[in-house]
Amino acid sequence: MNQNLLRLNSRLEEARRSLAPCSPPFWAASGHAQTIWGHLLPSPRVQEGGETLRITLEKEAERLQCTYLHGTTKVVVYFFHGLGGTTDATYMQRSALQARALGHHVFLINHRGCGAGAGLAEGPYHSGRSEDLSKVIEYGRARLPGHRHIAIGFSLSANALLLLAAKFRAEILPDAAIAVNAPINLDRASMKLKEGLNRIYDKSFTLELAHYIRKNRPADAGKLARIRDVREFDEALTAPLGGFRDRADYYATCSAKAHLGHISIPTVIITAEDDPFVSVEDYRDAHYSEHCFVHIERHGGHIGYLTKDGLGYSRWLDLALKTYLFTLS
Repeated sequence: MNQNLLRLNSRLEEARRSLAPCSPPFWAASGHAQTIWGHLLPSPRVQEGGETLRITLEKEAERLQCTYLHGTTKVVVYFFHGLGGTTDATYMQRSALQARALGHHVFLINHRGCGAGAGLAEGPYHSGRSEDLSKVIEYGRARLPGHRHIAIGFSLSANALLLLAAKFRAEILPDAAIAVNAPINLDRASMKLKEGLNRIYDKSFTLELAHYIRKNRPADAGKLARIRDVREFDEALTAPLGGFRDRADYYATCSAKAHLGHISIPTVIITAEDDPFVSVEDYRDAHYSEHCFVHIERHGGHIGYLTKDGLGYSRWLDLALKTYLFTLS
């Protein structure tokens, strides 16, 4: 390990120690409560308008719609949302505010066909679309040369970002990355979605995916009648439309766990032991490159991370992202 990497890892360890553990209020003590309340509770939003961009993908007819917010520092931060999300997702908006508080440039990116980007791309987005993330980084590097470029991905995008950090399916990387609650074993995550209360999330994701297909690929909407869960959706639509042989090929090809040892940029990986459908065991027995800094919280659910704050609560993840962003900048 070179001296620069040793110094950075030392600073990241200091950043970790500066963060108090996520200590949930009694009403959000379980991973399910963290996940659900973290999504439902009110959340601040970015108030500035920003510039609307359409970034061309590998096929010239396909584009992503993004919002760019001009900053004052030499740091650019890219935010990529999770399955069924958009740039309007509460975690996207709050996290962008943390970057803006540091004065950084911000790109908020809708995946293919999501949010305001509906109809702009034929191929579907999925957990392995590292090439799409790379295209956004390429655009940002051309627009803001001489800056430090940091990408942050949540859930599905966190998995894709880890693949990108390992140069899987793309070559143009950010200078650093933060991955939050990545489902690094897609097969296991999809199976866990079928268990107990996780079926609530499975149903929600399936409805969001069905809505996505009706808006972006109406010719394939007839297949939705036979789809009851995410695994069936991935078999019937994600895999064939994404160019994979079948669901098993998609999951095996695009699960980031097998690629973590090849990550070549500083990468902070955040997850929680009580995430309902992302197994912490996959993180504990994974092989990591020296560029990875893994932070596993005991509590947090899936992008919940509600922590006690006096008689109320605060968002642990917001502070963690701001702290790690400051360290990586």
